[in-house]
Amino acid sequence: MRKTLLGMCVLGTLAFAQVSFAQETGKKELREHPRIASAIRELHGAIEYMERAPHDFGGHKAQAIADSRKAIEQLRLAMQYRASQENRKGKK
Repeated sequence: MRKTLLGMCVLGTLAFAQVSFAQETGKKELREHPRIASAIRELHGAIEYMERAPHDFGGHKAQAIADSRKAIEQLRLAMQYRASQENRKGKK
């Protein structure tokens, strides 16, 4: 039981450290690509606007929100990829 608990604590700590590193690396990439950072902010704003809007934009509201969220996810993945490539260059 103790070994299991200790193992879970170690894994949790490692996962937190990895997420923290990824977030910091992502922030660095977004600073280096301000237009992508701006696009992400604008998409978040559009999602908030559409969610609060009393109308459904001719039946397109739900799909537009979903697609905007997917776009944000893809932009973040692109930045993570760039960060991983920069990290690989530094290790060579």
